[in-house]
Amino acid sequence: MQDMRHMNLFARITRVDTRFSFSYNDTLMFCVPKAKLSQALGKNAENLRKLSGILKKRIRVVVKPRGIEDIEFFIKSIVAPVEFNGLEIKGDEVVLTAGSQSKAALLGRNKRRLIEMKGIVKDFFSKEFRIV
Repeated sequence: MQDMRHMNLFARITRVDTRFSFSYNDTLMFCVPKAKLSQALGKNAENLRKLSGILKKRIRVVVKPRGIEDIEFFIKSIVAPVEFNGLEIKGDEVVLTAGSQSKAALLGRNKRRLIEMKGIVKDFFSKEFRIV
């Protein structure tokens, strides 16, 4: 129910409809089509500041993936500024390789970020997610 409220508020402020919102690393993320990205952000990211002020949370807008070919760009935009070395798709599993510092940042305390990313990849691409 809370997600529906967030999406309705996002649509009212930005005038961009979205059906995809999720939380990652205490940040509320909204997925919009690439053509609507600048409209969703607003002039000088004005819409993001307004949303952030109302919801008292960090807000990010990412481009909605069109298919499995966009998975690397999608995951990079979610975990930014953390960098990773590579991403492989093996059958029904997505394997992300990262260095030790990046791996720690991607896993998070008590594997919280890993669990969140597993849910996101499962929802968008119907695949399992692993970090090595």
